[in-house]
Amino acid sequence: MNYFLVKSEPFKYSWDQFNEDGQTFWDGVRNYQARNNMKAMKKGDLVLFYHSNEGKEVVGMAKVVKEFYQDPTTDDEKWVVVDLAPVQSFERPVTLEAIKADKMLEDVALVRQGRLSVMPLKQAEFDRIVEMGNS
Repeated sequence: MNYFLVKSEPFKYSWDQFNEDGQTFWDGVRNYQARNNMKAMKKGDLVLFYHSNEGKEVVGMAKVVKEFYQDPTTDDEKWVVVDLAPVQSFERPVTLEAIKADKMLEDVALVRQGRLSVMPLKQAEFDRIVEMGNS
């Protein structure tokens, strides 16, 4: 199993809206590294959902329910989407400040490559953030 983090500005697509929808395709990625990370996602992989710009916090966990396919919002064949479904809301959001302050998370991509919208996580990083959100 692989682990990832995806970012969304809450005013564009929030965790609450995601839960209301029950499933969505993750579109709008126009960065090659983020796209390649989406191409690496496999059905069943777990994904942390991060509110960027407003809040700057991990608010829940999702899972990949369909592997990458052509982004239906563009005719440009180089862009893809994956389908995600919510799994769990965190008891308390895990802020970027808390992530930066945790020694176990000092190398997490969210800190090192803050502008990247889809990033892989190591299992230990994923588990630590989940633990922080549910304690």
